[in-house]
Amino acid sequence: MSRTVIAAVDGSAESLAAAEWAACEARMRRLPLHILHVWQDWSTAVAHAPFTGRETTPGEGATVTQHWAERIARDASDRLREGHPGLEITVEQVYGRPAEVLLAAAEKAEVLVVGSRGLGSLAGFLAGSVSLPVIAHAERPVVVVRAGERAEDELRPGTGDNGDREGQYLDVVLGLDLSRPCDELLAYAFEAAAARAATLRVVHGWSVPVVDGYDPAAHDPGHGVALGLREAGALTDVLRSWRGKFPHVEVKEQCMVGRPAGHLVEASKDASLLIVGRRIRRAAIGAHIGPVTHAVLHHATTPVAVVPHL
Repeated sequence: MSRTVIAAVDGSAESLAAAEWAACEARMRRLPLHILHVWQDWSTAVAHAPFTGRETTPGEGATVTQHWAERIARDASDRLREGHPGLEITVEQVYGRPAEVLLAAAEKAEVLVVGSRGLGSLAGFLAGSVSLPVIAHAERPVVVVRAGERAEDELRPGTGDNGDREGQYLDVVLGLDLSRPCDELLAYAFEAAAARAATLRVVHGWSVPVVDGYDPAAHDPGHGVALGLREAGALTDVLRSWRGKFPHVEVKEQCMVGRPAGHLVEASKDASLLIVGRRIRRAAIGAHIGPVTHAVLHHATTPVAVVPHL
């Protein structure tokens, strides 16, 4: 079975933005798009249904649930078919727990795309969100798209969809930890940049180690310079073979002192896509996405792809 791009929709503004992003991604990667809507209970459907002026009984609730579940997925697919003629689109509705259904679907996906309110308070990001447990446990890439995201936001000013994408897209930004670079993360980043004909900007944040409260760089600036050169050289070494595999992808290396999350959030301001990794942890309970990934999901101003790896 060929892999697909899967978009999770629930009728919210963020999920519709995610579906539009997924359609663009499917078209670029020449893959089919699968629209997935998970409906759970009567109260969820009523929340999406229009106000009728009278109370709806639980007996009527099942009918309301099915009606609005069908409409959410159908409306999303109709809109995407109109905007992306020729794109293969399938629709599926599943009853169950959203996170569990999406995790099962992700196993067969090239990428799973979900929406998130993302920006704002940390509590707002976590409250009632299906995205976090899916990101924390999926073993395939998950892209998180915030409400209000538009396809044109990923293009350089003054460019449009004229059929020639060369140089149109803003940079794809990859956050890379040199202590555990992995093929899955690098492959996804180079493929994403190649699909967009975009520059791949690789950002590596590092800090001078402090031992027993002693900062050697503060007493000997040359020490910090030497470490910086070593880090930059290591980054170049990691990317060398990938440049050979993707000779048409322009690569910019940024080796920067300081916390990686801050550098990545800043880089997202002029990027088409931000890519970060997440170590797969098969813990029975809890959500583990790591502090850098958590920070960029919360603060980044562009879609964020989270790529799991061992």
